[in-house]
Amino acid sequence: MNKPLRRIAIFCGLLVLTLLLRDNWLQYVKADSLKDDPKNRRVLIARYATPRGDIIVDGKSITGHAETTSGDFKYKRTYKDGAMWAPVTGFVSQSYGANQLESLEDGILTGNDDRLFFRNTLDMLTGKPKEGGNVVTTLNAAAQKAAYNGLKKQGGKGAVAAIEPSTGKILALASFPSYDPSTIAGGSDSDAEAWKNLDKKNNPDDPMLNRALREVYPPGSTFKVVTAAAALENGLYTSADAKTKSPLPWTMPGTTTPLKNEGNIPCENATLRVALQYSCNTVFGKVGSDLGNEKMLEEAKKFGFDEQQFTPVRSSSSVFSDDMNPSQTALSSIGQYNTAATPLQMAMVASAVANNGTLMKPYMVDSLQAPNLDTLEKTEPEKMSEPLSAENAQILQSMMETVVEKGTGTTAQIDGVTVGGKTGTAQHGENNSKNPYAWFISYAKVGDSAPVAVAVVVQDDNAVRENISGSGLAAPIAKSVMEAVVDSKK
Repeated sequence: MNKPLRRIAIFCGLLVLTLLLRDNWLQYVKADSLKDDPKNRRVLIARYATPRGDIIVDGKSITGHAETTSGDFKYKRTYKDGAMWAPVTGFVSQSYGANQLESLEDGILTGNDDRLFFRNTLDMLTGKPKEGGNVVTTLNAAAQKAAYNGLKKQGGKGAVAAIEPSTGKILALASFPSYDPSTIAGGSDSDAEAWKNLDKKNNPDDPMLNRALREVYPPGSTFKVVTAAAALENGLYTSADAKTKSPLPWTMPGTTTPLKNEGNIPCENATLRVALQYSCNTVFGKVGSDLGNEKMLEEAKKFGFDEQQFTPVRSSSSVFSDDMNPSQTALSSIGQYNTAATPLQMAMVASAVANNGTLMKPYMVDSLQAPNLDTLEKTEPEKMSEPLSAENAQILQSMMETVVEKGTGTTAQIDGVTVGGKTGTAQHGENNSKNPYAWFISYAKVGDSAPVAVAVVVQDDNAVRENISGSGLAAPIAKSVMEAVVDSKK
């Protein structure tokens, strides 16, 4: 070969090598970034070219799909009772992306998960259209309906979380006000207008906020269950019926301020049972102060405070502070000062007590299914912690059951069912100027089994302040949720 031809051959070889390197760079190194590039419309077109798999509750789909009549996208998502289920499903939109289960389990729902690779390859060879898999939830449809309708009837803002204590399965997760994800699933002008109206800047009710998982509230007197657990676990008191060292009035350490109780109630040296029954601030404030910040924080963390939960949807961290002085610890121990909790967190507190001291990790996805309904992944119940010994949990159960039998929680009584509970009325706003939050946490027992634990919080800015209580606003909702679960087990 003469010299000019050899140079041309070498140059062509270099060009081919450069093309191969560039091709491999694009296909292997840059593949993910190109796939996720928002300007890559081909990925979105492919995403909506086939029907999306479904989210399942009680064996029935709460999602669906519909063919679009215009644009590049063939299908869009639809939802059944969308507003009721939005805190569980989240949304998926041709224009605005996705969140919650729709986002976290997108690979299964679109059929693009790596576990479906061989099935997709076989379908491609046989000409069968690609299908999405299903997400099977732990939710109980009757409990969810009772929770959502209860909040809707109340008319304010609020949330409900319900858990199966023995497994950690989430049975209900409701938030109000809510929104219908179907209204933003497409790419039309009406979807854009609906999206605009859901924005917090334009809608102060913030209907897209998942109040059950993402909002933290002062838990008020419901936190006294945690304080009672700390007293028992640390041996400060060993019985529900022994008198406590709780003078009345009781002045918080380092201050000249007496801690007040609500009304004329029998709190002086009251037993833990009576103190929980009447919700004595002085007793539980002094318990927290006597135990100290470190021991109170340790017990709160055992219940899940100061830690995000992944259900798999993320839940905000509930808060019990460290580095507090004795008076601040006293206020925090009755659910005020810096203490704040999600409804899920307070359902976890009730769940651990009902489950004889063992807290199970909360979860809402039971299994992931292939399009042919084969199970790809199954969630197994997982122990999270042991906030109480079985003996102390049973003492605390007896105290919570007294609250419902003849204390502040009588509106949660259910015929033929043992119910334990705790009411709470949490002050908030500058100088406690705003209407308080009404709380109720509870569990139901049938025989030796506790099928459900519930937390309810209600914020009603329009209610008369004197009429706001956990017993009046929140307990009836919790009762309806517990009844729905108990009835579904029959």
